[in-house]
Amino acid sequence: MKHTTISSQEMRSVLASLFTKYGFSKEQANTLARIHTESTVDGIYSHGINRVPVFIDYVKQGLIKIDNTASKVASLGSIERWNGNKASGVLNALKCTDRAIDLAKTHGLGLVALRNTNHWMRGGTYAWRAVEQGCISILFTNTIPNMPAWGGKENRIGNNPLVIGIPRKNGHVVLDMALSQFSFGKMQSLALNDQELPFEGGWDNNNNLSKDPKAIIDSGRALPVGYWKGSALSMVLDMLATLLSAGNSSHKIGLEEKETSLSQVFLCIDPTTFSDTELQDKLLNEIIQFTHDSTPMTKGDRTFYPGERTLTKRAKSLKEGMQVNTEIWEEIHQLLS
Repeated sequence: MKHTTISSQEMRSVLASLFTKYGFSKEQANTLARIHTESTVDGIYSHGINRVPVFIDYVKQGLIKIDNTASKVASLGSIERWNGNKASGVLNALKCTDRAIDLAKTHGLGLVALRNTNHWMRGGTYAWRAVEQGCISILFTNTIPNMPAWGGKENRIGNNPLVIGIPRKNGHVVLDMALSQFSFGKMQSLALNDQELPFEGGWDNNNNLSKDPKAIIDSGRALPVGYWKGSALSMVLDMLATLLSAGNSSHKIGLEEKETSLSQVFLCIDPTTFSDTELQDKLLNEIIQFTHDSTPMTKGDRTFYPGERTLTKRAKSLKEGMQVNTEIWEEIHQLLS
């Protein structure tokens, strides 16, 4: 598969022009271009540059309402409900993350539950945003049913991504995980490069567990992370997102032709509410150092804390550019022409 080296500056410029063409304001287009570029810079191509054609398709179909924005519908102290009004999932998530941060700075803890929104692309975007403003974050979203509940055959649960961010002086901790063994975006990226999964990631059409991303995408049946444990966690996160936002469950989302009108939760905590911030950093460093000191199973390998490799990848991409799939890049230029 051919790749083209693209700088972050070029990608942002091209994407800003593309989003402007399809009706977003200059400010919105620049924000969307920055978020998609930052995800690609961090190595998350599946929810960065590779997702752009799908995003534009949703705009063209009217599934993403470019003239709408998220609005608050209820509040009680540090807890609020918002309606995404089917606007851009990225713009909605940024707005709700910032609101949860503001609530946390005021009350120590802030929670915003959002309904009727669209795909937020890389969930880690919002955890990085929170930690850079000094806040712990716990964020999650439901999805269309794309996994069988453990023991079942048909898809009944979503791979509902869970994101947790913890601010730290010597490198923020950010966990960003789908509840499928591999996200569908990751499998699509590997399929584009004719690569196999390192571990079994789902079932093929013959009900066999497979490492072939194309076979799993074709069947549409991903494997829950942790088997029955991931299945249970998916259901609980779906319940929480649905109840707190009074929005759609994965079941209701699955009744639509496309994945839209999702429910999400943005919970932020201001750790400076406590007066022991130096102790907090010391405790985090002890945990990380204990893990780093582990003897590797493979010579030359090592362990990492969540988000550690992202910082390394980010620095490399900003210096050397990003290896973008040529077909994807050409498709984006075709959409722009």
